[in-house]
Amino acid sequence: MTDIYARLAYPAELAANGALLGLMYALVALGIVLVYKSSAVANLAHGSLVMLGAFVTWAITTHLRFPLGLALVAAVLVMAAVGAGIERLALRRMAGQPLIMILMLTLGLEIMLRGLAPAIWGAGSKPFSIGISQDPFFVGALLINRVYLAGGALALVLMLLLMLLFHTRLGVVLRAVSDDYVASWSVGISVERAIGLTWAIAGGLATLAGAVWASVQGIDWTLSLLLLKALAVAILGGLDSIGGAVVAGLLVGVLESVISGYLDPLVGGGTKEVVAAVVILLTILFKPHGLFGREIIERV
Repeated sequence: MTDIYARLAYPAELAANGALLGLMYALVALGIVLVYKSSAVANLAHGSLVMLGAFVTWAITTHLRFPLGLALVAAVLVMAAVGAGIERLALRRMAGQPLIMILMLTLGLEIMLRGLAPAIWGAGSKPFSIGISQDPFFVGALLINRVYLAGGALALVLMLLLMLLFHTRLGVVLRAVSDDYVASWSVGISVERAIGLTWAIAGGLATLAGAVWASVQGIDWTLSLLLLKALAVAILGGLDSIGGAVVAGLLVGVLESVISGYLDPLVGGGTKEVVAAVVILLTILFKPHGLFGREIIERV
């Protein structure tokens, strides 16, 4: 029996840490889902917003000597202003343009920010801690990463708050804008203000995600590569479904952790990136609206 437990402990440990890691991916994906839910635009610049949020938090703690909690609040406000600024100065000008042009604009922002932030703060990786111990944490025989545990818990709390937000008066306005711009305008809803608000919230969420991920891998331009994992989670979950992002995050995280745990020693590594790419391809090919996305039927 001891031998059986020992054999099961390894895949169980991979799955548990993968599930927590997946929730952290979902934390990044939340910003993409929120913007898509309000404006039907897939924000391809969100990876760089996560990176920029981490850089801003680090700069406030390092140069202004703010304590971590206060620095996070200040960074969230700064990045909320950045998100709202992007919507006001760039996205709003694209109203009425083909969707592909809007996507290319967000991709251009991603590339620009990916180069701009390291140019300002340096290209070398910067260590960053959110005050969570790196000491081993055991649940039975399973070794759990404490940072993953904190990141997963934060992701669940933020998702719950966002779900509650969409049941408030403000949330009803955002849902109305998401459903039909013209109808929203006709009943006096400020569509521009609602979309700007979602970009601001997405900027704030990107900061929190960036701080958590920075404590795992440090701060440099590679944080922006989380865009691929976040897109895999958002697309599998259904792009406009916050609950779908949770489920998809768990699936992507467990798949990535278990598959890479067994295949990486055989092929020399790199299978984590392949898993995310395969999830995107298979979802688009066989279930383009994801697991929980709305399937909009257009009658001609």
